[in-house]
Amino acid sequence: MLIALIARDKPGALQTRLDNRTAHLGYIDETGVVSQAGPLLDGDQMIGSLIILDVADLAEAEDWAAGDPYAKAGLFDSVELIPWKKVIG
Repeated sequence: MLIALIARDKPGALQTRLDNRTAHLGYIDETGVVSQAGPLLDGDQMIGSLIILDVADLAEAEDWAAGDPYAKAGLFDSVELIPWKKVIG
């Protein structure tokens, strides 16, 4: 099951993102469930994340999201988990 995780950073939280980026990328590699990922941008500044998870169910996506070092650091203002269907690419 593919789940789109759309997370928006808290205003002014760029340093929190930068401080936890290495741990976040390590978590992605370690867990092996991320199909695609990248930051949301406002100009050149990172303001959130779009992550496509390939998991068994929504509960697994919720667990993954809760374990993300960005989430643990309090980076996000909001997080949405939405079932997604790949059509192109």
